[in-house]
Formats: sequence, structure tokens, C-alpha cells
Amino acid sequence: MAAEPQGEPAGAAQWVREAESVDMAVYAAIAATPTPTLDRAMVRLTRAADYSKLNLGCALLLAATGGDAGRRSAQAGALAVAATSLVVNAFLKPLGRRRRPRRNAAGVPMARRVRMPSSSSLPSGHTAAAFAFATGAGHVLPKAAPWLLALATLVGYSRVHTGVHYPGDVVAGALVGTAVAQAAPRIANSASER
Repeated sequence: MAAEPQGEPAGAAQWVREAESVDMAVYAAIAATPTPTLDRAMVRLTRAADYSKLNLGCALLLAATGGDAGRRSAQAGALAVAATSLVVNAFLKPLGRRRRPRRNAAGVPMARRVRMPSSSSLPSGHTAAAFAFATGAGHVLPKAAPWLLALATLVGYSRVHTGVHYPGDVVAGALVGTAVAQAAPRIANSASER
């Protein structure tokens, strides 16, 4: 068994610094990897996710093809997106205040770039909304869940690939979107019982 290193245990500030270093290194590695075909797809995907257009399209598809369960699934997904957007934009982004990545310094290719949002980087709102929709809709219509979660994962990755978020922002967005989507129906049910 290896001996424990001598010295004081790492404090929370050290953990945060090291996690941020890893976050930035992964961002830089993605930026430095040439992927011209993937670049076009990720730009299209991230733009489709602007203002939850992609979630709305999925909701319409579920409602049109899934019968009663599809309509309830679409409603649950839309409710989850609305609740998540409120939490992210009204509370978390103002608290997070993380600066957006510096694409020029990281060498993100011009072909990948989309408009840089002016809001805080943490958490990723696109990712939070995508995971909220996937979680909310997938809870009602489980057979759609794997496809919706795969799409949400791609939306999250697209935000890093296009240079507007660090990977940690995306992970935080996925966690927030999933948590809010799981809590929203309980909160709505409890309010309606009063």
C-alpha cells in the first residue's frame, strides 16, 4: 500500500481550482481537434436549440404521433423547460457569474462559432432546457426517453464544440435541468392539492 502524501488535505478552494483547470484543458482539447464535418452539424444543432426551438419541435412530434401519452409527455416536457428556464435565468446565472470562454485564446475555429451570449456561462441554459425536456417528457413516455436524452447530450456537447461553454457549464446544466424536471410535477401537484 502506498504511503499517504504528507501535508495538509486539499481544501475546497484547491478542489475548485483543479476542477477548473481540467475544465479548461478539456475545452482547449476540443477546440484544437480538427472536425470540419462535425463543426457544421454542431453549429446547426446548437442554433436549433436556441430559444428551445428544438424542444418545441420534439413536443409537437410527440403530441402528433404519441396519442394521449404523447400529448401528456409534450406537456410535461414543456412544463419542465419553463420551470428550468426560470431557475437558470432568474437565479443561477446571476449567482454563477462565470465568464464565457475566450474562444480566440483557445483557438476555436471560426467555422464553429455561433453568437456568444452575453449571459453568465454557468450553467448552460441550452443544456438545462434540453435535459429538462428529456426528463419531463421521458418520465411520461419512457420509450422516448433514450432518444430525448441522447439529443440533450448532443445539444450539451454542441455548446462546448461551438465554443460558448466550458464542459463544466454543460454538466451543471444537465444536472439542473434533470433535477428541476423531476421536482416540477411534485411542486405542481402539491400546489393543486391546496
